[in-house]
Amino acid sequence: MDSTELFEMATKAAERSYSPYSRFRVGAALLCEDDSVVTAANVENRSYGLAICAERSALVSAIAQGKSKFKAIAISCPDAAYPVSPCGACRQFISEFVGPEFPVRFGGADGRIVDSTMGELLPHDALHELADRK
Repeated sequence: MDSTELFEMATKAAERSYSPYSRFRVGAALLCEDDSVVTAANVENRSYGLAICAERSALVSAIAQGKSKFKAIAISCPDAAYPVSPCGACRQFISEFVGPEFPVRFGGADGRIVDSTMGELLPHDALHELADRK
């Protein structure tokens, strides 16, 4: 699967967002090592702290399905005028399961797409350094 198809799946997932408070839909498509794709959308709650981002939702769903190795993720924010990268919590969460070379593609409504890596989005990831000390 190429990154364009993965991004299209993320955009379609955003249509299933539950975002009545922010009206900011987000969809994610996570490409697993076995070439399956897990999609998810953000889900809000009137207690904002209980909301879950699409990226974390996709990873949680994949892990619950027994998947633990991933090839790429695409994130679509069709209500944003520009490409929106994963939030800090999602960057940290994603980095738990992937290395710095992991591809991350994101885009907004204006058609611009950004291709990045986890290493570029989270350049000083102490998590993996701590794990290496075991």
